[in-house]
Amino acid sequence: MAIERYGKLDVLVNNAGVAPISLLDELRVDDWEEMIDVNLKGVLYGIAAALPVFRRQSFGHLVNVISTAGIQIIPTMAVYAGTKSAVRTITETLRQEAGDKLRVTSVSPGFVRTNLTNSMTNPEVKGQIVERMGKMAIPPAAIARGIAFAIEQPAEVDVNEIVIRPTAQA
Repeated sequence: MAIERYGKLDVLVNNAGVAPISLLDELRVDDWEEMIDVNLKGVLYGIAAALPVFRRQSFGHLVNVISTAGIQIIPTMAVYAGTKSAVRTITETLRQEAGDKLRVTSVSPGFVRTNLTNSMTNPEVKGQIVERMGKMAIPPAAIARGIAFAIEQPAEVDVNEIVIRPTAQA
């Protein structure tokens, strides 16, 4: 852990996500529970681990990687987008509660070249997403640069929200 090695925790980047997306009519309840457990509870557990440390130190920066799915709703993504919208709400609430010593940033990527499609259980939907990603996805380094930008700001500057997506993404 960072505290044991460095004596402090400067930043926590919460980047939890699975996307076994499907139409609600398919009633893939196990997939819904997985998305809630990983996408929502995973972020909450990260906050629970970092926030007490940040409060003790009187500084820290929490970055929650969300998704543009929490901004633009499309069919098949009801539960996924719901978890991402919930994380957006939690992030903004934490920002408001943080006080003047902690910084909180949300980063919402669009299509990024990742293995997120590995978690998709509906073959038809997975095929459509893989095809779209192949045509327009940006490299993960683009998201890393956005996160670095927020982190590198002076302590009195809090970059609250960043949306990073391919120029070709609607």
